[in-house]
Amino acid sequence: MGRGHAARARRARGALLPVRRPVADPQSVFRSTRVMLRFASLGSGSRGNATLIQTGDALVLVDCGFAARELERRCRQIGIEAGDIDALVVTHEHGDHLRGVGAVARRFRIPVWMTHGTWHAAGGMQLPELRLLDGSGEGFAVNGLCVEAFPVPHDAAEPVQLVLRAGGRSLGLLTDTGSLTPHILASLDGVDALLLEANHDPEMLAAGPYPPVLQARVGGAFGHLSNAQAAAVLAAIDHVRLGHLVVGHISAKNNRPELVRDALAAVA
Repeated sequence: MGRGHAARARRARGALLPVRRPVADPQSVFRSTRVMLRFASLGSGSRGNATLIQTGDALVLVDCGFAARELERRCRQIGIEAGDIDALVVTHEHGDHLRGVGAVARRFRIPVWMTHGTWHAAGGMQLPELRLLDGSGEGFAVNGLCVEAFPVPHDAAEPVQLVLRAGGRSLGLLTDTGSLTPHILASLDGVDALLLEANHDPEMLAAGPYPPVLQARVGGAFGHLSNAQAAAVLAAIDHVRLGHLVVGHISAKNNRPELVRDALAAVA
C-alpha cells in the first residue's frame, strides 16, 4: 500500500460507520479477513449522484453529478481527499450523474471509464484519459478492485450498473433502472452489500405534482425502480450474505422513507 493510500485508509476508518439493513444512512463499511471494502454515497437523487468505493489500495468514484469544489467538500466530510481518487466510472450520461465528471477528471487527472454509447451521448467532453467500458459484463481492475458492469433498462444511450469485488467481498450498485431483468438479478446474486434504488411509490407518483409525461417516464420500463420493485430485487436474489443495504435515489416528491422501510422489511 502506498503512503497516500495508507493515510487515506486511516482517515476513512473513523468516518465510515457500520450500518444495518435497510438504512437511510448513506455510509457503510464491511470487512473480510483479507481486505476492507468501504463505500459511501456522497449524494443520490436528481440534485446529484456520486458514490465512493475504497479498498486498501484503490479508491473509485462512480458518477459525479457535482461540481469539483462540491465533490471535494463532500469527500472531506468523510475524511477523503478527492485527489486520491484512482478511477471514475460513469454509469450513464444524465446530468445528475455526469455534470461534474469532466471538471473533476481534469482537475485531478483521473482516468474515466464509460460505455461507448454514454461517451457518444455525452458529446465528447475533454478528459485526461478515456477508457471505454464493456457493458456486457467484462470487468476491469483498479489496484485489485474489480469493477464489473451490467446493462440496465433506463432512458439513456447505453446505461450500466455495477458490481465491485475485492478480497472475496462484493458490492452491488443498482439505481436508475426502470425494470428488472434476469441478468440484473443474476449479477447481484450473493452480494455482501447493495446500494439499491427505491425511487417512488406508484400511488404518490400518480397523485403527485409531475405532469403525465414525466409520470410515465419515471414509472415506465425505462425509468426508475419503485419501492415494490426494490423489494422484488431483495426477494429474488440470494441475500444470505447481504450485511449492508443502503437505499438510494428516493424521490422527495413521490416517496417517503417509511414507505421504503415498510416495503423492504416485508422481504425476509
